[in-house]
Amino acid sequence: MKTEFTEAQLADPGTARANEILRACVHCGFCTATCPTYQVLGDELDSPRGRIYLIKDMLENERVPDEKTVKHIDRCLSCLACMTTCPSGVHYMHLVDHARAYIEERYKRPLGDRALRWILARILPYPGRFRLALLGAKIGRPFRGLIPSARLRAMLEMAPAVIPPVSRNDDPQSFAPTAPRRKRVALMTGCAQKALNTDINDATIRLLTRLGCEVVVAEGAGCCGALTHHMGREAEAHGTAGKNIRAWAAEMEGQGLDAIVINTSGCGTTVKDYGHMFAQTELADQAARVAGIAKDISEVLADLMPEAPVEARNLAKSEIAGTDAKAQSGEGSGPIRVAYHAACSLQHGQKIKDHPKALLKAAGFEVVEPADSHLCCGSAGTYNLMQPEISGQLKARKVRTLEAKAPDIIAAGNIGCMMQIGSGTATPIVHTVELLDWATGGPKPPALCPDVN
Repeated sequence: MKTEFTEAQLADPGTARANEILRACVHCGFCTATCPTYQVLGDELDSPRGRIYLIKDMLENERVPDEKTVKHIDRCLSCLACMTTCPSGVHYMHLVDHARAYIEERYKRPLGDRALRWILARILPYPGRFRLALLGAKIGRPFRGLIPSARLRAMLEMAPAVIPPVSRNDDPQSFAPTAPRRKRVALMTGCAQKALNTDINDATIRLLTRLGCEVVVAEGAGCCGALTHHMGREAEAHGTAGKNIRAWAAEMEGQGLDAIVINTSGCGTTVKDYGHMFAQTELADQAARVAGIAKDISEVLADLMPEAPVEARNLAKSEIAGTDAKAQSGEGSGPIRVAYHAACSLQHGQKIKDHPKALLKAAGFEVVEPADSHLCCGSAGTYNLMQPEISGQLKARKVRTLEAKAPDIIAAGNIGCMMQIGSGTATPIVHTVELLDWATGGPKPPALCPDVN
């Protein structure tokens, strides 16, 4: 794509990066075939190619963003399916993130929109505040039908039926391995996940220590910054991300780290991009080092589990894998069938597609995938709260394709996807790491124990 930025404009690093990305685009339109919003809305401006045109025009002319441009940029999920499809290597993620920051700085949103974004930015990254908000939403949920705003209804519906108690495992500390030590890793405990589901971090710690890892929860680490980053609120995003960088860099420079383990793929995509986010700052070197050892939990397990097989408890092994004899006698139905949902941030953002499925299969589960597994479920960070109508359509389609596989369980590697899909199906949904923990000697995931919930 031809661009006409001036030398003065290109002196800005963000604009220079946007120019590189825009020039890589060849207008082929392959991205439209895998863009969820284009599939739902059928509007060219709600496709990556259309948004690229809008962003180019806005940035080149340095114009104040108009309502039309903002509407179509806001409708983007940042699912990054377009980056997987693009034959030209267009880095759409960096482009749309820059556009959002540009819009946030120059566009005055309607009062209701500004208020919602302010509330989300002040609550979701802070587990304590988020817990209080979830409690309030749970109390107000029976009255949601009386609320005219679709966005406010979506916020009430987000509250889980059970708000888990705080897990002390999320406090800064170190967990010793229960097998010969092989690695020292830092676990990112996150922010929203700690309020919504404490089982995931607990299972991660049990599994990693069982496989010979010392697991460190670093003092000062918290929200990755993704939630505010994707709203264009750069200063807030860099503030929280900077705390992580300092906390993990201190561990790296102290006793050392082999990896920073992340079990929420949306966070993982952002942490792995810290090198780009902080390239022009004093934290550039530390950010690049942190990003260089950031790993999704499935990447770490793919390295550890083949070399350190752990004997499953007989009960778990029997229940998970089943036997042909059981199936033939009518006493059981063979292996537990798991429908694997590939989170966009994992398959498109981090290009991790096979590890979770291979690990589940090796643990004895029957693994199936839904049709159109490349399409987003509609969660996308805060998207389901800010664009509830489009999000709802994507959720309904994702649930249909998953349920068509008649699974016993749905597995995913991202808390946002789990909450989104779980709100639309009666099939239990759990994190991949919970199933692997169970298969290797840990407790059965609480979500699979109806009497517990």
